[in-house]
Amino acid sequence: MTAHWTFKTSQPLNAAIALAQTYLPNMPHAAAQGVPTAVRRGAHVQVDGVQHRYPGMAQNCLEHLNFQVESGQIVALVGRSGCGKSTLLHLIAGLMQPGAGGVYIDGNRVRSTCPRWVVMFQAPSLFPWMTVSQNAALGLRFAGRKAEIQRRIPALLEMVGLTAFAERNVQDLSGGQQQRVALARSLATQPDLLLLDEPFSALDAFTRRALQQDVRRIAKDLGLTVVLVTHDITEAAIMADRALIMAPDPGRIVTDTMLDPGPDRHRDSPAFEAERARLATLFEATA
Repeated sequence: MTAHWTFKTSQPLNAAIALAQTYLPNMPHAAAQGVPTAVRRGAHVQVDGVQHRYPGMAQNCLEHLNFQVESGQIVALVGRSGCGKSTLLHLIAGLMQPGAGGVYIDGNRVRSTCPRWVVMFQAPSLFPWMTVSQNAALGLRFAGRKAEIQRRIPALLEMVGLTAFAERNVQDLSGGQQQRVALARSLATQPDLLLLDEPFSALDAFTRRALQQDVRRIAKDLGLTVVLVTHDITEAAIMADRALIMAPDPGRIVTDTMLDPGPDRHRDSPAFEAERARLATLFEATA
């Protein structure tokens, strides 16, 4: 019988590439001790004088970038398409090297990927023939930490709300559920830094809002540092403690602002709407 996958044919390859880039680095990682209520601390990120130009381009796509992300902080890189925000995220991840300047995580220059930080991309990049549990455990398998799977994966699936789907094939899940599997996989190796490249952009509004709130809650519970790329002002206001607003040609940071939309970060609250409107005004000024 021929299986009829609901995934693009390139997704298994993309999943393998993403996992290999994240979990097969040349840097060591301490063994996990189960799913904690809080990690040691989130990573500190420093972007120091970063400039970047792609081959064949007449000008830099990123220029004069200098900022820090404090341990445990959630920072949104906000900007229109083409401003270089995803390129900047990939430089932080070590997926490429800047043409000038450097990225430092906890004082160490980033020269490659590392299990201490993981990237969630727009597509969940799951293996369609595997179950939810098997996909969530892939990071640990790639990192040579199979002994931790039985202890950690059930707790992670509970954390992301997928306990009832543990043995289901991922092709049977909704888009939002697939991203929850990708989140569990990302958290399995206990990273100190989570890098989000618009992973919720293809989801419906209701599912997207639920995931935005859940990821913020989980990151705060675990003490993770998070850097997220978005062009969605509401997403930034829901998820982030701070927004770096970028402008294009060349990509640069034009505004660095702390966010305080109220303790609930609920879109119906006056405090949230006021902060979202303030952020929208700052964003529109980059047009």
